[in-house]
Amino acid sequence: MEQLGRVRGAAFFDLDKTVIARSSALAFSRPFYAGGLINRRTVLRSAYAQFVYLLGGADHDQMERMREYLSAMCAGWDVRTVRAIVADTLHHIVTPIVYDEAVTLIEEHHAAGRDVVIVSSSGSEVVEPIGALLGADRVIATRMVVAEGKYTGEIEDYVYGPQKAIAITALAAAEGYDLADCYAYSDSITDEPMLAAVGHPVATNPDKALRRLAGERGWPVRDFSEPVALAERTRLREVRRQAVGATAVGAGLAAVGVLLYAVRRRSGRGES
Repeated sequence: MEQLGRVRGAAFFDLDKTVIARSSALAFSRPFYAGGLINRRTVLRSAYAQFVYLLGGADHDQMERMREYLSAMCAGWDVRTVRAIVADTLHHIVTPIVYDEAVTLIEEHHAAGRDVVIVSSSGSEVVEPIGALLGADRVIATRMVVAEGKYTGEIEDYVYGPQKAIAITALAAAEGYDLADCYAYSDSITDEPMLAAVGHPVATNPDKALRRLAGERGWPVRDFSEPVALAERTRLREVRRQAVGATAVGAGLAAVGVLLYAVRRRSGRGES
């Protein structure tokens, strides 16, 4: 009973432009093209939408247009094919665009005993594998209606705007999180409800509206630099670890040398 009553904290991360530098929903357009799911025109349209999104973020109207566009685009797609394409191209597409600072934050929250939850309006078929790659404990993402193994184009659960706040509140009640002790990170003004629902909101790579709101409410602001590929990050950390280890070994050998020298001097004095 004590375990059930234990109160824990969590860190909720928006995905696009918060943890990764692009829109996860649009990032797989080329693999989907190669897999025969979309045509070249759709690839170009997705690339343009990605450019606009990176340039200025997305307000409510833009997000609604993107939702309608993606829903129409995926209607009739085979679910297993989509999952297979994402699994086969995940490391190639996602690992180069992950913010190093975001991965560090995830590690720090885990070290502090908090669960890490990715909360995204992108589809679960894309977000869940990314969450697993990042070591997230849970994922909250948009779910599409599926009939006979294919997407109908309808949305079962759209995790966007106020729905993010509703979703994390429900998860907190189920898991025993104390929202006052929880953190939330997002780049978009549309995620204001989620940020306001926790005790430690952080505007991360914020758009203009969210940056202004953060200033008004006294929320901390974090701006991440260019992303670093996870493989490169792992390599650099291993180099640093080896360097620290070599330094420690060197210091240890030096200490042994000093000790031996002192012993020899004492022995020499005793013999004379």
